[in-house]
This record gives sequence, C-alpha cells and structure tokens, in this order.
Amino acid sequence: MLRAKFKLWLNSRHVEGAFGDGKWRLLKAIDGENSLKVASETLGISYRKAWGDLKKAQEALNVTLVEKQRGGRLGGQTVLTEHGKKWVKAYARFRGDVEKAVDKAYERHIGGLIG
Repeated sequence: MLRAKFKLWLNSRHVEGAFGDGKWRLLKAIDGENSLKVASETLGISYRKAWGDLKKAQEALNVTLVEKQRGGRLGGQTVLTEHGKKWVKAYARFRGDVEKAVDKAYERHIGGLIG
C-alpha cells in the first residue's frame, strides 16, 4: 500500500531549516534522556551535529530551548527550557495538522488511482 510521506521544516528570512522534524525529534529525545549525548546517540547523529542544530534553532527562533549543566560528581545534563517544551508540543500539533491535510489530499488525488 502506498502512503504519502513528507519532511517538514520552518525557514526564517535569514535561516534555512530553522526548525523542523529533526530538531523536534532531537528535543524530544533530550527531554526523555536529560542528556544531549545520549539523545544524539539514540538518533544516530554526532554530538557536534546535535549541538550545532540546537544552536542554529535557538538563534533563528531567538529563544533558549535547552539548558546545559556541566559534569561534576553526578555528571552533567541537558534539559528543555519552558520554551523548549512549548516548541515540542506546538510543533507536534502543527505536524499532526499538516499530516492530516497531506493524507486528505492523497486520498482526494491519488487514492482512486490505486486498484
């Protein structure tokens, strides 16, 4: 069975790919692990790429999405800020709405072609 798939991201006037599926998944993973290192490993991306993606998003959106706390006896951690949590929730709702629209358009235009 065929199904429509898509990649979604937001651009600003000055930044291509300011926020999208990849950064959303990264924030969700950080929220679950409280660690940028573990989140990046879970997603199969390098720590450097993950940190670069976060910095790019924060600069483009002009908000702080994560807070990093350095090591020490108990080790460091990375956690979402309130803005980070809001972006995860809002993007999930936005993406869900877009997915519903894509599914509806697929059924309207392509669904009848499949026998």
